[in-house]
Amino acid sequence: ILSPLHLTYFLPRLPIPKLEDTIKRYLRAQKPLLDDDQFRKTEQHCKSFENGIGKELHKQLVARDKRNRHTSYISDPWFDMYLTARDSIVLNFNPFMSFNPDPKSEYNDQLTRATNMTISAVRFLKTLRAGLLEPEVFHLNPAKSDTDTFKRLIRFVPSSLSWYGAYLVNAYPLDMSQYFRLFNSTRLPRRTRDELVTDEKVRHLLVLRKGHFYVFDVLDHDGNIVSASEIQAHLKYILSDNSPAPEFPLAYLTTENRDVWAELRQKLVSGGNEETLRKVDSAVFCLCLDDFPIEGLVHLSHSMLHGDGTNRWYDKSFNLIIAKDGTAALHFEHAWGDGVAVLRFLNEVFKDSTQAPAISPQSQPAHTDSSAAVQKLTFKLSDALKTGISTAKERFDAIVKTLTIDFIQFHRGGKEFLKKQRLSPDSVAQLAFQMAFLRQYGQTVATYESCSTAAFKHGRTETIRPASVFTKRCSEAFVREPSQHSVGELQQMMAECSKYHGQLTREAAMGQGFDRHLFALRYLAAAKGIALPELYLDPAYGQINHNILSTSTLSSPAVNVGGFAPVVPDGFGIGCCCCSAYFPNPHKELSNIKFGKFR
Repeated sequence: ILSPLHLTYFLPRLPIPKLEDTIKRYLRAQKPLLDDDQFRKTEQHCKSFENGIGKELHKQLVARDKRNRHTSYISDPWFDMYLTARDSIVLNFNPFMSFNPDPKSEYNDQLTRATNMTISAVRFLKTLRAGLLEPEVFHLNPAKSDTDTFKRLIRFVPSSLSWYGAYLVNAYPLDMSQYFRLFNSTRLPRRTRDELVTDEKVRHLLVLRKGHFYVFDVLDHDGNIVSASEIQAHLKYILSDNSPAPEFPLAYLTTENRDVWAELRQKLVSGGNEETLRKVDSAVFCLCLDDFPIEGLVHLSHSMLHGDGTNRWYDKSFNLIIAKDGTAALHFEHAWGDGVAVLRFLNEVFKDSTQAPAISPQSQPAHTDSSAAVQKLTFKLSDALKTGISTAKERFDAIVKTLTIDFIQFHRGGKEFLKKQRLSPDSVAQLAFQMAFLRQYGQTVATYESCSTAAFKHGRTETIRPASVFTKRCSEAFVREPSQHSVGELQQMMAECSKYHGQLTREAAMGQGFDRHLFALRYLAAAKGIALPELYLDPAYGQINHNILSTSTLSSPAVNVGGFAPVVPDGFGIGCCCCSAYFPNPHKELSNIKFGKFR
């Protein structure tokens, strides 16, 4: 699937910002959200924190980081944040990314695409485990760095210096420590804190259809990929199963509160289902075959973000979902990793399955006894478990009803046009969100934009805070008083927003935001039994972390749309897909898919 690149990048460690810089950035982010009195109080809390307990906590954090040079200061706290959360992972955490259709329309047949994508996914697995997967590199100047010449030259640079060699040509190798969790992995529900488990010895695939569970091997005893015609035959066998949907679909349990699910899982284990659950948990991945076609982007988003609760195993590292018409998506659990790893996997699967498909629509399945090779899993359900499933269904259906999904496709320009105006496309999208919220609700609110810190060893994400004094001033000028400003003045305000947003993005990408630093200091205080400092008790701190606008940007020629639910009950989850000029789809120069949850 990929050409080998025998090169190990020694990544730099994620820096801990200076405490005084963190406090300055925090106050700048608070400025547009607070009135003068509130801001003065927050300033006082910040000053006391910086000169008091915050200074001591920062000192301890730096010392701990020096003792743990094998990882980053945020890695363990971030895992804990996800794994100790007790809310359902559906809507609250798990996002999705959908594939574009196969350019050859006949290859979008469900069986054909499911077979090809399964083969491509397992090819990726084998390439990864053989150590032959090309390092993930972010190229600022691909013409110089994303070339065979550069790759040949960098092989001769000592490993410890390779990062600097790449850096000199504006190429940034990214951390790939999360990738092993893509396969044979799941999140197990436990009381108070869940557990991530991986079993790389297992060779079978898990398939869900109409709420039923099936497993069959996709790797043989020697670790080779089972023939495409056999996999095609097994999937055809599953698709031909006319059994009605189960009365008590087990998958609903993975939508529950994590403590509730942990208790019910223990009942499953003690009821004689331990080995069957192990087959579910350890499977290479979960393939979900849906029995209906997709009708538009709203339907696609509902289906891939949450579905009906019966045909997903939400705890798996990812579910590869393929609808009746071949529409495909990845729905993934978020604790184990971030979008960088999943997007790389998605890109490679799309490229391989469309450019080097294992079968064609004319291919015939192997003459094999699929009834012997495919095992349909059955579960022993007590009355208590049946009640638990029914309750989980009621809760799932109720929360899904609170979710509204809509989208807008912008046709008159896009990222290339904005770049010609010397404006950052992302800054303009973020400014549009600020203007829209101001026009609709009359205020500026806490806004979150995710930024990867994968350029550092065990980096995760940092927060960009798009709501600023610049976006507030510009939004108010456009929304409330456009006639009072000339076109030149409005353009200047947009330029200021773009410049400042660019600064925030660079700082976040280099580990110089404030959110993760303050989070780690709070985590450290709790771990040491120190009373929560006043800064964290300040209502302004709670308000800025109640992210009414949660946003993320995705750009890939393999992606149709991606999305996630709001992170607060009165919020919006906004996914922005910015497509480059080279992507042959005139309807998606700038498309947004919006998720609003109302109660």
